[in-house]
Amino acid sequence: MSGLEALQSAQFATAKGRRIVVIDAEDWEALIEWLETVEDRQIARDAFEELKTAGGDRTRAGWLEWGVVKGEVG
Repeated sequence: MSGLEALQSAQFATAKGRRIVVIDAEDWEALIEWLETVEDRQIARDAFEELKTAGGDRTRAGWLEWGVVKGEVG
């Protein structure tokens, strides 16, 4: 299920005078996954734009070598 489908599956209710949204837990998880994918794609676009601006030079673009950071990724 896409994020848009998850949003469209939402139902509304009123409780204690407040309008709330109710969404299935699986739909919620699909929505979170979709949003994370959107965020990851933007991060990648930004990184490649920085690389392009740096003329393809990874160091000038601020990219770190994998050997330097691999112990920090967990």
